[in-house]
Amino acid sequence: MFSFVFIMPLVIYVLHLGPKPSIVTAAALILAGNWVRYIGCRAGARFGLVMFGQILTGLAQPFVLAAPTRYSDLWFTNRGRVGATALTTLANPFGAALGQLIVPFWVNAPGDIPSMVLWVSLISTVSALPSFFIPAAPPTPVAPSAVTPKLGLGASARILFGQVEFWLLFVPFAVYVGFFNSVSSLINQIMEPHGYSDEEAGIAGALLIVVGLVTSAVTSPIIDRTKAFLPAIRIAAPLIALSYLVFIWMPTTRDAAGVAGPYVVLSVLGAASFSMVPVVIEYLVELTHPISPEVTSTIAWSGGQLLGGIFIVISGALKAGSGAAPPYDMHKALVFTAVVAMAVLPLPLCLGLFGRADKLRLRRVRSDELALARSRETV
Repeated sequence: MFSFVFIMPLVIYVLHLGPKPSIVTAAALILAGNWVRYIGCRAGARFGLVMFGQILTGLAQPFVLAAPTRYSDLWFTNRGRVGATALTTLANPFGAALGQLIVPFWVNAPGDIPSMVLWVSLISTVSALPSFFIPAAPPTPVAPSAVTPKLGLGASARILFGQVEFWLLFVPFAVYVGFFNSVSSLINQIMEPHGYSDEEAGIAGALLIVVGLVTSAVTSPIIDRTKAFLPAIRIAAPLIALSYLVFIWMPTTRDAAGVAGPYVVLSVLGAASFSMVPVVIEYLVELTHPISPEVTSTIAWSGGQLLGGIFIVISGALKAGSGAAPPYDMHKALVFTAVVAMAVLPLPLCLGLFGRADKLRLRRVRSDELALARSRETV
């Protein structure tokens, strides 16, 4: 997560050249990282070499995770951009979920790890190689905004950081993505002190992702057609904050209600979180056009990754000791999560208020409509 922030300036620069260079960079890092890691496993378990490969694969993520808005801007009209961004963005956690589900079946003893790394390397190679052959751009522009000259990086930064609407979206997005990363990473440590098995905690984590993916698959096409970005955010943000608040007490319901409490709350959290992610990053592009999409998306994702790493460290520090009841309880970490999540909730709800409704115009959609109207008048 911290490596994402470290490499953010380079990601923005490469994406400014186009989505293909960024996707190819990610593919090259994935290929190199996996095979370096495999060599390290086979060469007498050389930790330094294995970790170097791990770092390379970690550096690949920003180049592909920040690319969807740039790719959808180039390849899709305003009737398909949210869906395209959702599909490509949420492929990342879907792949992570598959890895967590499948990889443990390949490892029953330490001696199985090199074979597991080999299989992962082979699958990664098959997945990465097609990236080198994707077209750099469509044969003809799909929409006028796709070829609209974008502002330079310096001008973009000056405008962006002075825009109130950007901060009202960026801060809660970064906080909620950060907490999602934190909770999904620590779900086992949150639930096991209260008597949940590894399998039950694993199912809870899977529900968090799978329910979210399914919900986003339903909501994204609706947003594409209706352009109801603001209502979607005003529904999702309170659900996310309230889910973190209610989840404080869910791990303790094991004896009274079994697994139902955590499963239901995490399902709601996943549905709201995954629905909001593509909406926010596409809405940022709409509100800041003609700032290039990679600037807003990379900054937004970097904030989420940075806070995710920080929240994991803080949650670990708040973890109870062996003398607590129950031992190693993470109740304080859940309280911290809920307090911060509720504190940032008013920010997205203030969008368009206090005489700033005119600042919520969908600039990119409007530019496409105006260009189309002019072309019809010319004909």
